[in-house]
Amino acid sequence: MKTKQPQSGCASKLKVLSDSTRLSVLETLMSGPKNVGELMEALGVEQSLLSHHLGVLRDNGLVEAMREGKTMIYQLPEEVSDSTAGKAINLGCCKISFD
Repeated sequence: MKTKQPQSGCASKLKVLSDSTRLSVLETLMSGPKNVGELMEALGVEQSLLSHHLGVLRDNGLVEAMREGKTMIYQLPEEVSDSTAGKAINLGCCKISFD
């Protein structure tokens, strides 16, 4: 019987990013913070699906949420945003470039 090996932090993050919608969310947030409505419009996805993906990204430290009044604003955490490498995200173990 095989036992499941624990995933490293990097493997776990790469697995999260294997979904094209989640990857698109990160790419969209590279241009700056957005609310759910702005993300829905940019990505063309329904609110319930987007909320699911944002939750997965948030749980894995790939996006941050902050409240402005009744609105939630999503952005890349400082350690994920990689302004020195152009259009890229830093996972700590590797960088993903969208160039």
